Amino acid sequence: MKYPGKDRRLRERLRLSLPARVQVREDAGAEWTEMTRLADLTPFGAGFSLTRPVDIGRLVHLTLPMPRQLRCFDHIEDQYRVYALVRFMRAEFPVGASAPNFKFGVAFVGKRPPDSYQLDPKKRYEVFEPEAEGGLWKLLEQSPAAAGQAEKKESRLSVPVEVTLELYDEKWNITAREETVTENISRRGAAVYTSLRAERGSFVRVTSVRYQTSVFAIVRAQRTGNDGIPRFHLEFMDHEWPLEEFG
Repeated sequence: MKYPGKDRRLRERLRLSLPARVQVREDAGAEWTEMTRLADLTPFGAGFSLTRPVDIGRLVHLTLPMPRQLRCFDHIEDQYRVYALVRFMRAEFPVGASAPNFKFGVAFVGKRPPDSYQLDPKKRYEVFEPEAEGGLWKLLEQSPAAAGQAEKKESRLSVPVEVTLELYDEKWNITAREETVTENISRRGAAVYTSLRAERGSFVRVTSVRYQTSVFAIVRAQRTGNDGIPRFHLEFMDHEWPLEEFG
């Protein structure tokens, strides 16, 4: 069910350059924090940039001096502390910069995270409309089957596209680079032959000179086929692959 009042407020994005602290948990004992400034803000979400990527569907924690009239809770606190779901990410390369910035759009989901987040901070979620108008977005856990369902619906082309893989560590340093080819590819992901090793959740950059395309991706799995050749199964993160280039 749609709520016209909320839809209008969601579209009214305020250009407020407020400072914000973003905390990202990687596991039960590891997290990283980065200070940023908001690009825009609504009572239900915000936009900002970070120097490191975060998987779409992950939860992050924001602390910011949000105007009280925009808050959904903690109206008398100096700082607004809210969990938010990453719904959008795009890499941007500032002129002269050696590394990208990552532009995010997040949806505010509440003061406390679900119990499943405490057990697995890398768990991915989806959001849906709240029962009451003007409320924050509600969370739904994304099951592994649901996470792969959209990819299965995509047209997979079994074509060998020549690409360069660049593997990044947690500090966004390139740790390995390889020239290789895809086993298959769709708008949202690819299987790529590789001799590199990476843990599930690692970030890579996939670049094609021929198709003038460069996209950031996350490693969803690594497996060895019946032919004895290892592959990365990648999900593209910041934009889709231009399948129209294949005719």
